[in-house]
Amino acid sequence: MDVTVVGSGPNGLAAAVICARAGLSVRVVEGQPTFGGGARTAADPEYPEIRHDVCSAVHPLALASPFFAEYDLAARGVQLVVPEISYANPLPNRRAAIAYHSLERTCAELDHGSSWRRLFGPLVDHADGVLGFFLGDKRSLPPDLPTTVRAGLRVLGQGSPAWGVLRGEDARALFTGVGSHAISTMPSPVNSGAGIMLGTVAHTAGWPVPVGGSQAIVDAMFADLQAHGGELVVGEPVTSPPPGVVIYDTAPTALLDIYGSAVPEAYAKSLRRYRYGPGVCKVDFVLSGDIPWRDQRIATSPTVHMGGTRAQMAFSEKEIASGRHAEWPMTLAALPHLSDPSRIDAAGRRPLWTYAHVPAHSTEDLTETIIGLFEKAAPGFRDLVLASRCVTAAEMSSHNANYVGGDIIVGGATLFAAMVGPTLRWNPWTTPIPKAYLSSSATPPGTGVHGMSGYYAARTVLEREFGLPLPSLSP
Repeated sequence: MDVTVVGSGPNGLAAAVICARAGLSVRVVEGQPTFGGGARTAADPEYPEIRHDVCSAVHPLALASPFFAEYDLAARGVQLVVPEISYANPLPNRRAAIAYHSLERTCAELDHGSSWRRLFGPLVDHADGVLGFFLGDKRSLPPDLPTTVRAGLRVLGQGSPAWGVLRGEDARALFTGVGSHAISTMPSPVNSGAGIMLGTVAHTAGWPVPVGGSQAIVDAMFADLQAHGGELVVGEPVTSPPPGVVIYDTAPTALLDIYGSAVPEAYAKSLRRYRYGPGVCKVDFVLSGDIPWRDQRIATSPTVHMGGTRAQMAFSEKEIASGRHAEWPMTLAALPHLSDPSRIDAAGRRPLWTYAHVPAHSTEDLTETIIGLFEKAAPGFRDLVLASRCVTAAEMSSHNANYVGGDIIVGGATLFAAMVGPTLRWNPWTTPIPKAYLSSSATPPGTGVHGMSGYYAARTVLEREFGLPLPSLSP
């Protein structure tokens, strides 16, 4: 076996298919009984026709990332439906804030739409440059330097006390909600970076929903791996180093357990200093019908940010970072059936996916808290709930070993991690352990189903270990 990939999330599978397409023998080893990592989909235990996405549900980067743009999921049978609304944010005592796929429509419905247009207009016009900045290899000059400067200045502005230059309570909440995907205190460059990148994608490629669930993406990648001679083993946690070259789609601290005293001492010290962030409490619901939103425009939005106003979100994220549960936690919700009616069963039941931000290692079940948030924006929501399935932050690592303490960002919600990686190295996908490489979202460009961390890790392995160029990714 030329290459072993440990972990079968999108980054691990991206690395695996690239190596297999380059002509190498590849084996993927997954500790869970099912493969896919953060892109799995599983049947509800009581209503088996209802399928819940185990981690991610909506995929802003499935069309936009350079890896998936070349890999072309659509040509591999994955249907990605781009909704008219990218995301919505209910607000107390007023109309919701809504980010449409159309920038112009978004601006038309905001109190100060010109402010939103000034922020995003130049970026939407040069979206490839924006993605080149955020998803590119930070060790080289970005492909579009003027757009990099524009994006960078906006990240710094919205990530500082100057974030007030964005006018209107609705626009400020809309930006803060999308930035909260980074799970960090705000304002901060990490939060604003997420807001700038995902907001730009919202008005260009859109925020697509995969028909059949997130599993459709990794199923297509696995099929391609098999077609090029690769193999997958599930239900086998890796506790000792596999032979040959190994790419780890794992939390970086897993190397301490796998290699033990073989980890060079300086690197071991760096890994021991590695810090994970706050966690999430995930609650999946089975609903009997559509949510009765106060603002009916939200009824067609597959993604909803339930954090309230900018001030409420900033306060709750500060509380969580301090180790306290927020009274109104930032909560992300997804209703995939709005883009994919196949997610509705024969009796009209449909899934609702939610994440609420909580302190690391929290054992609290936030089901009632989340129901309460929905009741504020949609009175009568409680009557729709047929079932709920809670996974606390403390339990998240049993579903995905990378999510230490419930941290789905894998420790990456810092500027250092986003730019440099888990430790200070020229090539963040390498380690000082011979033939061991990292490809998880703890390496740049960070969290998200984009495959780019796996792409960069595979590129490094092909060049360093085998003297091979990158293969074509086209179907």
